[in-house]
Amino acid sequence: IITDLESVISTARERLNIYPEERSAIFGDLDIEYTVPGYEGNKANLSSHPDGYLIGPSLSTADFVGTSAEMIIAIEKGGLFNRFVEEKVHSKYKAIIIDTAGQAPRTTRYMLKRLHKELNLPVYIMTDGDVYGEHIAMVIVSGSAGAAHLRDLTVPSAKWLGIWASDIAKYKLPTIPMTEMDFKRVSELKRDPRYQKGVWSKELDVFLQIKAKCELEAFSKYGLTTIVDKYLPEKLEQAKSM
Repeated sequence: IITDLESVISTARERLNIYPEERSAIFGDLDIEYTVPGYEGNKANLSSHPDGYLIGPSLSTADFVGTSAEMIIAIEKGGLFNRFVEEKVHSKYKAIIIDTAGQAPRTTRYMLKRLHKELNLPVYIMTDGDVYGEHIAMVIVSGSAGAAHLRDLTVPSAKWLGIWASDIAKYKLPTIPMTEMDFKRVSELKRDPRYQKGVWSKELDVFLQIKAKCELEAFSKYGLTTIVDKYLPEKLEQAKSM
């Protein structure tokens, strides 16, 4: 019913004060000022808590006061989010880091859109090296089937950094065999016009060729900082030509 109502009035449910329960987290040098009743004028810097701040209704509607950040890095997994905080990725790369907690909740996608639009920050996405990770990135870029009518929840210029299927061989990452469900999902996505061009199509084909997948944690094979010190800068450089 809520989705139908959104479609009819072309308004996101969040603007009607209807919020999903899912939450993810954000960390980085961003000064915000709350606007919700009872907390108007309260300020916070989102690098002041080592666990990050939950992205809920109050935070996603706060005013952005100032930032030194030059990019946003959205990460599929909380474990890597915590690693990035510990390795000070926010200062090394002048980044705001967001844990999407898997498929990014709507409130998080709304936050990503605001950060990109209001602060003019590029958005980069890091996911597991599997077909579901590719779809997580696509939902941030162009939306989900259930919210395709809402442009406030998409960042069309966002770049999927990886892990790409082609990165698995390039970086010699440990793999897991793809399952029947993985192959079925590839077939489903290949029927979606959004996956029929560019890196999206190419990487689906590579998944079918190698019949394997990997997790973001696979980089730990080379040490805890390899993903920060080697993979991330190389993929950011590659993204310039995407």
